[in-house]
Amino acid sequence: MSSYKVKFVFFFRNIKNVIKLSEQELQTKNKTSWHDEYRGSAWIFVGGMPYDLTEGDVIAVFSQYGEIVNINLIRDKDTGKFKGYGFLCYEDQRSTTLAVDNLNGIKILGRTIRVDHVKDYKPPKVGGKNQDEETKRIRTEGCGPSTYH
Repeated sequence: MSSYKVKFVFFFRNIKNVIKLSEQELQTKNKTSWHDEYRGSAWIFVGGMPYDLTEGDVIAVFSQYGEIVNINLIRDKDTGKFKGYGFLCYEDQRSTTLAVDNLNGIKILGRTIRVDHVKDYKPPKVGGKNQDEETKRIRTEGCGPSTYH
């Protein structure tokens, strides 16, 4: 089986598993959600997106579930072209649950996307003189939910 087919099968199996978890949760009387495992992170993974989307396009789709405070679309190092996947961080973790539940498995421009929680996102180690203070802060502290009251 080619690596493309393996990735394709894994991708759709994962979407089916997330949908199955959500359906099981609706059927049980359990008070906790499978999403609770990710309550310490406001980051999500988004994959399978069309390659010609921009950061603005992704923000337009995902901001319907909350304020996006950081986005990292993965690009080819040589060409700078978007590889179809990336990570984004919401202002609060509740938005991640809404995005995962409502956007996982939808089609954008004919492509089925995958949206899932990220437990321990590690921002890329990108330094440089042109990095603003807010970006430096987010890259060192992260942008998950605040633990301060």
